[in-house]
Amino acid sequence: MAADEPVEYRPRGEVPRTGRPATASGPLPTVGLDIGGTKTLAAVLGPGGDVLAQARLHTKRGAQAVVEVAARAVREVAAEAGVVVADLGGVGVGVPGLVSHDDGTVRYAVNVGIAAPFPLARRLSAELGVGVVLDNDLNIAALGAAHLAPDAPGRPLDLAFLALGTGLAAGLVLDGAVRRGSGAAGEIGHIPIDPAGPVCPCGQRGCLELYASGTAVERLWPATSGRPAPVELFEAAAQGNPAAVAARDAYADAVAAGVRMLALSVDVRRVVLGGGVSQLGQPLLDAVQAALARQAGQSPFLASLHLADRVILAPHTVPVAAVGAAVLARNAALTQAS
Repeated sequence: MAADEPVEYRPRGEVPRTGRPATASGPLPTVGLDIGGTKTLAAVLGPGGDVLAQARLHTKRGAQAVVEVAARAVREVAAEAGVVVADLGGVGVGVPGLVSHDDGTVRYAVNVGIAAPFPLARRLSAELGVGVVLDNDLNIAALGAAHLAPDAPGRPLDLAFLALGTGLAAGLVLDGAVRRGSGAAGEIGHIPIDPAGPVCPCGQRGCLELYASGTAVERLWPATSGRPAPVELFEAAAQGNPAAVAARDAYADAVAAGVRMLALSVDVRRVVLGGGVSQLGQPLLDAVQAALARQAGQSPFLASLHLADRVILAPHTVPVAAVGAAVLARNAALTQAS
């Protein structure tokens, strides 16, 4: 199934929020927002689970500016889909920082200029006149990946979204619901894999993040042309540069270690590679699957788990996190209606 042909899968189990409940004829359209440090992505999810429209706006810093851009994004993408904002089943928002899903507040979202606790869900709801639900950007990316995953529709899905960006962490969807834990669920980037390794910003030594993040690629292969380091590294490796091949394989081994951690700890059916490094596309997937195959060749136990077959790339034709935020809003409406 192509990435732009989403499976009609509806994860369940989200906390309800004030908003228009689903009608007797089914769920209402919802809008999802993925608010990042430089861009705000929006998507409309139709009643059948398909993406009706998407939009991209420039993020502005500061609490009030974030609300204004978010409201404009909702109005613009709804208009593009031919949907009246007042007729939405709700709006879901994903934002970086420390997010309280229960009360819709965010703090320490330094990338968007929010430090003190800010009631983003309440403020945006007042601006739009519809219910708003809020979650961490990684959690909604996992929800979006689960919604778009090429698995049988309607089946609860265990999935991890492994974000290969400045840092390294995973969003978890278990039995169709986001696993939030007490605040550190999915923080596998700070599991030490080399106690004698370099000091991590978290204070430990040899954390996985130091070897498998986008920042790790920059240390392995510093860019010289102004292009992203992962692009330069994988191009040089494809051209047969021995040093680049060794660096690429070392990086792929580290990402494969993250896949193993997720499979062996929560036994997810899918591990979706996302984040900035995933823009490499098939060459990254090939390298990680090759690393997993090499490791399985030395262990009958790992071979029995078929880890290479579980890894896929996040689709790049739709804003995965924005779709996940729309799923979050839909779940809230469905829960309220039940």
